[in-house]
Amino acid sequence: MSQTYEEILAGERVIRGAPGVRHEAICERLHQRVNASLGSAAARKLLPCRSIVPLSSGSWIRPDLTLVESATGNIWLVAEVISAGDHAPDTVAKKIVYEEVNVPCLWIIDPRYNNVEIYAGSPYGLALRAILYEKEILRDDRWPEFELSVAELFGL
Repeated sequence: MSQTYEEILAGERVIRGAPGVRHEAICERLHQRVNASLGSAAARKLLPCRSIVPLSSGSWIRPDLTLVESATGNIWLVAEVISAGDHAPDTVAKKIVYEEVNVPCLWIIDPRYNNVEIYAGSPYGLALRAILYEKEILRDDRWPEFELSVAELFGL
């Protein structure tokens, strides 16, 4: 069951509201599909939903999905599912922190509009690469084993 939880963003304590039923269903579908695509000898490891991820001395966060390199523990992908009444930390504050620590890939999943924003690390921070909608497929060329339709992700 969902509960409130705490994050530290740039040294400030942020209490996050308990995610709703749809938010949790999206997280579950995403985790199931990502986990199924990894295989037994995966180069990447999926952390449990909202695992504590220390990013710097002043920030530790709890992303909805975190995929790390198995060998190093470095973040490879972070996904945040936006909650309607609590979207600023995910879309503004955490995105800044992700840029500062050079997270290579960020997915912002927005149930309000049934879309997924794909960001990739660049020398200038996170750059928006695509916005995917219902009929499109969420995939990454660096990870051919993973594919998920946006409609399926949102349970449409």
